[in-house]
Amino acid sequence: MASANAPIAMREVLTLPSLGINPQFVTFTHVTMESDKYICVRETAPQNSLVIIDMSMPMQPLRRPITADSALMNPNAKILALKAQLQGSTQDHLQIFNIDQKTKIKSHQMPEQVVFWKWINPKMLGIVTQTSVYHWSIEGEGEPVKMFDRAANLTNNQIINYRCDPSEKWLVLIGIAPGAPERPQLVKGHMQLFSVEQQRSQALEAHAASFASFKAAGKENPSTLVCFASKTTNAGQIASKLHVIELGAQPGKPGFTKKQADLFFPPDFADDFPVAMQISQKYSLIYVITKLGLLFVYDLETATAVYRNRISPDPIFLTSEASTVGGFYAINRRGQVLLATVNEATIVPFVSGQLNNLELAVSLAKRGNLPGAENLVVQRFHELFSQTKYKEAAELAAESPKGILRTPETVAKFQSVPVQSGQTPPLLQYFGTLLTRGKLNAFESLELSRLVVNQNKKNLLENWLAEDKLECSEELGDLVKTVDNDLALKIYIKARCTPKVVAAFAERREFDKILIYSKQVGYTPDYLFLLQTILRSDPQGAVNFALMMSQMEGGCPVDYNTITDLFLQRNMIREATAFLLDVLKPNLPEHAFLQTKVLEINLVTYPNVADAILANGMFSHYDRPRIAQLCEKAGLYIRALQHYTELPDIKRVIVNTHAIEPQALVEFFGTLSSEWALECMKDLLLVNLRGNLQIIVQTAKEYSEQLGVDACIQLFEQFKSYEGLYFFLGSYLSSSEDPDIHFKYIEAAAKTGQIKEVERVTRESNFYDPEKTKNFLMEAKLPDARPLINVCDRFGFVPDLTHFLYTNNMLRYIEGYVQKVNPGNAPMVVGQLLDDECPEDFIKGLILSVRSLLPVEPLVAECEKRNRLRLLTQFLEHLVSEGSQDVHVHNALGMIIIDSNNNPEHFLTTNPYYDSRVVGKYCEKRDPTLAVVAYRRGQCDDELINVTNKNSLFKLQARYVVERMDADLWEKVLVPENDYRRQLIDQVVSTALPESKSPEQVSAAVKAFMTADLPHELIELLEKIVLQNSAFSGNFNLQNLLILTAIKADPSRVMDYVNRLDNFDGPAVGEVAVEAQLYEEAFAIFKKFNLNVQAVNVLLDNIQSIERAVEFAFRVEEDDVWSQVAKAQLREGLVSDAVESFIRADDATQFLDVIRAAEDANIYHDLVKYLLMVRQKIKEPKVDSELIYAYAKIDRLGEIEEFILMPNVANLQNVGDRLFDDALYEAAKIIFTFISNWAKLASTLVKLRQFQGAVDAARKANSSKTWKEVCFACVDAEEFRLAQICGLNIIIQVDDLEEVSDYYQNRGCFNELISLMESGLGLERVHMGIFTELGVLYARYRPDKLMEHIKLFSTQLNIPKLIRVCDEQQHWKELTYLYIQYDEFDNAATTIMNHSPDAWDHMQFKDVVVKVANVELYYKAVHFYLQEHPDLINDLLHVLALRVDHTRVVDIMRKAGHLHLVKPYMVAVQSNNVAAVNEALNKIYVEEEDYDRLRESVDMHDNFDQIGLAQRIEKHELLEMRRIAAYIYKKAGRWKQSIALSKKDNLYKDAMETCSQSGDRELSEELLVYFIEQGKKECFASCLFICYDLIRPDVAVELAWTNNMLDFAFPYLLQFIREYTSKVDELIKDKIEAQNEVKVKENEEKDLVAQQNMYAQLLPLALPAPPVPGMGGPGMGGPFPPPPPMAGMGMPPMPPFGMPPMATY
Repeated sequence: MASANAPIAMREVLTLPSLGINPQFVTFTHVTMESDKYICVRETAPQNSLVIIDMSMPMQPLRRPITADSALMNPNAKILALKAQLQGSTQDHLQIFNIDQKTKIKSHQMPEQVVFWKWINPKMLGIVTQTSVYHWSIEGEGEPVKMFDRAANLTNNQIINYRCDPSEKWLVLIGIAPGAPERPQLVKGHMQLFSVEQQRSQALEAHAASFASFKAAGKENPSTLVCFASKTTNAGQIASKLHVIELGAQPGKPGFTKKQADLFFPPDFADDFPVAMQISQKYSLIYVITKLGLLFVYDLETATAVYRNRISPDPIFLTSEASTVGGFYAINRRGQVLLATVNEATIVPFVSGQLNNLELAVSLAKRGNLPGAENLVVQRFHELFSQTKYKEAAELAAESPKGILRTPETVAKFQSVPVQSGQTPPLLQYFGTLLTRGKLNAFESLELSRLVVNQNKKNLLENWLAEDKLECSEELGDLVKTVDNDLALKIYIKARCTPKVVAAFAERREFDKILIYSKQVGYTPDYLFLLQTILRSDPQGAVNFALMMSQMEGGCPVDYNTITDLFLQRNMIREATAFLLDVLKPNLPEHAFLQTKVLEINLVTYPNVADAILANGMFSHYDRPRIAQLCEKAGLYIRALQHYTELPDIKRVIVNTHAIEPQALVEFFGTLSSEWALECMKDLLLVNLRGNLQIIVQTAKEYSEQLGVDACIQLFEQFKSYEGLYFFLGSYLSSSEDPDIHFKYIEAAAKTGQIKEVERVTRESNFYDPEKTKNFLMEAKLPDARPLINVCDRFGFVPDLTHFLYTNNMLRYIEGYVQKVNPGNAPMVVGQLLDDECPEDFIKGLILSVRSLLPVEPLVAECEKRNRLRLLTQFLEHLVSEGSQDVHVHNALGMIIIDSNNNPEHFLTTNPYYDSRVVGKYCEKRDPTLAVVAYRRGQCDDELINVTNKNSLFKLQARYVVERMDADLWEKVLVPENDYRRQLIDQVVSTALPESKSPEQVSAAVKAFMTADLPHELIELLEKIVLQNSAFSGNFNLQNLLILTAIKADPSRVMDYVNRLDNFDGPAVGEVAVEAQLYEEAFAIFKKFNLNVQAVNVLLDNIQSIERAVEFAFRVEEDDVWSQVAKAQLREGLVSDAVESFIRADDATQFLDVIRAAEDANIYHDLVKYLLMVRQKIKEPKVDSELIYAYAKIDRLGEIEEFILMPNVANLQNVGDRLFDDALYEAAKIIFTFISNWAKLASTLVKLRQFQGAVDAARKANSSKTWKEVCFACVDAEEFRLAQICGLNIIIQVDDLEEVSDYYQNRGCFNELISLMESGLGLERVHMGIFTELGVLYARYRPDKLMEHIKLFSTQLNIPKLIRVCDEQQHWKELTYLYIQYDEFDNAATTIMNHSPDAWDHMQFKDVVVKVANVELYYKAVHFYLQEHPDLINDLLHVLALRVDHTRVVDIMRKAGHLHLVKPYMVAVQSNNVAAVNEALNKIYVEEEDYDRLRESVDMHDNFDQIGLAQRIEKHELLEMRRIAAYIYKKAGRWKQSIALSKKDNLYKDAMETCSQSGDRELSEELLVYFIEQGKKECFASCLFICYDLIRPDVAVELAWTNNMLDFAFPYLLQFIREYTSKVDELIKDKIEAQNEVKVKENEEKDLVAQQNMYAQLLPLALPAPPVPGMGGPGMGGPFPPPPPMAGMGMPPMPPFGMPPMATY
């Protein structure tokens, strides 16, 4: 049969290798699939990662770097559960994460190892440990809850599944274990079923199990079923069964009958076993999947076989339910993810046709709503109906697949049945059945509702609708509407009868729901009609409905104007307005008419509403002229103004100011053009100047920029409204700079009496015309003169002001102005008063009233101009007496004294305050000598020269010039253009210089001569003055001048001058000498003046003699000198000399160059001295660092310690690294210790072989690299105690353990390494590597401690590694123990036997040998015990009794000649009836003459050479032995020999029994004759009875009669007659029964043929998986061989379910 027609469809969903998953990770321990949503794969290479495959998008796997021992994805959500074993323990750490939210949900540390776990539902994890089972909810904070302890049958089992039923009342745990020794490939399965309510467990044999829910007939609630499949062996027979059992069944109530079915495995799959079971709740099918890929499909209800096929050529290790499709997923070792689903189109035809199981086909079709059984269902329905089984017919119709019987015809059929009195009508039975099964269709719902409505049971309808039992329709709604409108509306809505729903909502006045509902269902009702309907009863509702229509998508279905007219027709102004205001909010141009309309109707009826609308400004497209007219009529003048566009209209309306809010009117003016606005303003002023002035002023203020300030002013001036002008300009004044505006404001304020404002503006404003304003104020003659004072004071009209005030007799304002307003202008006031001939007393009083506030200079000028200085004498003296130092005061006072000739020389020479230039000028015409005095005092050079030249006062001029010592003055008087130069020179030479005692004066004069290029006169003068012991011989300047002149004119005389003169400017002259290349003269000058730096620079830079420079430096001992010498020495490479010089110079500036040079020259002693000096000068990290390094280079470690303890700025880390790199370890140690660089310190101490310190430093560094370095160094130095301390900190790191071990071993430090590892066992972070490495070391170097170590830490060892080492080191006992711990029992047994002196222990060997897989080892063990421990061989054989071939064992013992040695063993196994055992025991019994045991053996065990034994003992001297021989002959059928022996030993009873058993008539008759011959009458009678069936009656009677023994034969005759009478009766009975049997046999043959046809098609071709190279292999960790090759693509034909193959297949 083609796979397309198979009832189960298989397809490959994906392959895991195609997603990049390595095939080595496609195993039971690495792959999990908790539901049909996710697959989770753990990868451990090349790195630990977790791959999560979402089955909805499998080609986009999510890969995360996660390390875990197990990972489970939640069945429903993206929640991940992880399990990881805590290092160094057997505890597991469990964590649950939400992947989407990236949060941890819960975590828990299990106290024992978790061997299996699984999501038992989306909220609960099932956790299985070695001893117990826990449930852990992901909700809340609770820990795992223990549910039950594992049963004993699951001990040492691999747990492969754990499940619970939906109610969580039943739990099942499934495990597998290795098979029996005779068939180890057949894995055992064990199951523990636990009841949560009863807290009881039941242990069963099963490989796979699952829970199911099934509703059995007659039960209200579904039953909980447990299904399990098992494959067991019993007495060599294999039994494979499927069991379906109800859990929690209640006695006395109908329940699910226990079902059982066989699982038929083909011969090639004899060792295959179930690994998974899935239940399809959708189709009520059981899927049983085996390891080698077989699929068994059974019906859940009947446990009937539906299908069997091989679905995968590779072993399947994982399955998961695919609940949505009623199938399952399976994953095989190749990585294929297969999906098995029911082929809905073929399964029912397959069951009905191929299996010929019509009942099952119908049941499947009904349960799964599957096609293919329509005709059968209809036929069955008619049969039931014809049999008046209406209930059964109703149930069949209700469950009919695809609802083929749910038709009006069926309803009519039930209606046609007459109703019996007292019984439920069949139609109601039918409807009741339908209601219990599900939902009624439309016709059924209508008919049932009609019945209920007729019976007035509306509540039933409500309940059914609430439970969704009825299919709603328009007809049903119409029917229900007669009794309940609300219920009818619900039905209409469910039935989507839109017109009826709309009508119902309208009737209920729920108009808003109409639109909502219409939008939901896409219905378009008659909105206009609905609106008219609503208007009649609910105007507001109509508005709301209209608004809802306007908000509909696609626009309002009814024109807005139409809706508005509907409202207006009913005079619903407010409603129409409300509607239009809402819909016209967008303010669209197309709504212009409606905007006009809403305004019109409200202006006519409700003007205030229209005003509010207009105020909101929500409309802009209406007819503005029309609205303007209506607004004017309605008295809304401002609105009219806002809408009129013609000036006459505006003028007409605007004069109604009494009805217009002023502010609104002002705002309106802002909308007009400036011309129109001015026109309107004029009209307002014309109509009512006083009343409208405020509005006009406000308007002018607001819109002055638009209207123009000038126009506004003209407007006010036109109406002579100074008040308006005042208010208008007052607001504009602060922002205007127009002088005219400011003047007009002052004018308006003055005319309106605002004197204070006039005073303020004149005082603060800077923009009015002062002249114009002054004239206006003088003309206005205001009572307050302050405005005029402000103007005149600010703009310089003080004389005019003074004259105005004096002439108007306003002297008080004059005094106030001078005293309070501006005292600085008092001189002008005084001058004007003098001009006006004011009395002097008033003027003096006025001046004295001001006193110090009065500016003296202008006052004096004013008085001087008028020749009235004497007027100020009192005032000036008063100021002087007050301590005034004002130059003008003293100038004026001086002028008065000069005029009065009151000792003027004294005043001119002693007064320090007057201005010499001013007073001198004043004296020139009065007395030139006084002028010279005044000019000299003020150094007024030009004025003094002019006055002396003018008056020929050259002597005074010469003295002044000499005394002044001013080069400019000298240049001025000595220029050739000066006509009076000669006279001046003569006076200088003859009078001034000789009189002078000041060298500076002389020097200045000399310089002046030089500048004037008078060298001859200059030199002679200088020699005379300087060299001839005059008063100027030691003059500094003159000496400088003399030498400089000599340098220029006669260099040969310079050295003589230098030696003879002492008081000259050495530095300057020296520099000039250098420039003139007179180096020796310069050196002499610098040396003479102790300018040692300059002197040494001449030696170094010009003369270039370092030796003379050093000699000179030693002579002067100055720092700067040494510094220059040092730099030169450094440049020449004289490093030591340079360092010494720098130190002498105390110069730290060149430290970088010195350090570099000293290091290059390796001169560290000198460098230390230098750096110590430098540190006292500067704080530089380079200096301190180099000083430490220099100390280290000269081995001054104490200084290093002292230095780093002191404040310093050295870069200690870099210094330390540098010292370490240069092998200066002691110094580096000091540095690293100080900076706490423990890692480098440890390295340094290692170099110094200070290992204890290195260990301490490594402990502080706590770095693996540091620990290893110190450890290895300690090992090399044989400091093993310290090495151990280091090693303990290394070996806790798995990666470093082997390196440490190799290092120790390579250097032969075995004991020390062992000590290290032993100490490591006590570490908190001890790991398997330490235990294993210690075991290796014990094996190699301390074998005496190896066994103890292995036993103590067997669970923490890497056993394979230790096994290799023990084998290499020949530690056989320990090797044996390791093999046992690693479950390698074959190797353990072989090791024990090969190395028995060391490895053998009897009890241990017994435990091992029974677990070996190689059978030959059993017999090798027998030989081993026979040779070495014969006394214990029976004990061994008792253990092996179930595993060895007893014949082979006996043969071994026989060949060895020690059969007696194993007699107890043979007795124990004789029950197996083995020939070799029986013969060996019989031989022993014969030799021992133990006839009882021999008889028992012969009697109970017949598998031996009976004839040989009989022949051997028939001549035995013991009677019992000969009797046994006869018994054996009898058992062997040697009747004559047996009878002969019995007769020979007079054992007549035995002889008779032998004859009876032989069935031989001749023997029986011969024995009768023998008894007659021997006269044994009693024996004759007994023989007739015992051999009754054999002896012929005639012979017996003849012998009795002839030998006179009739009496002894009579009992026989009676029995004979009775027997034959009974036989006749039986014959008659048998004939009747035979006839019946013939008929039965014929029927059975017919059934047999039908059954063969049914099962013939159970073996379709397999669905092969697409081949993937390199994959396959056992799954689930079991070494199960692959199945043998099969013919074609699937399995070969195999007997279906135990029947012979059919010829048709």
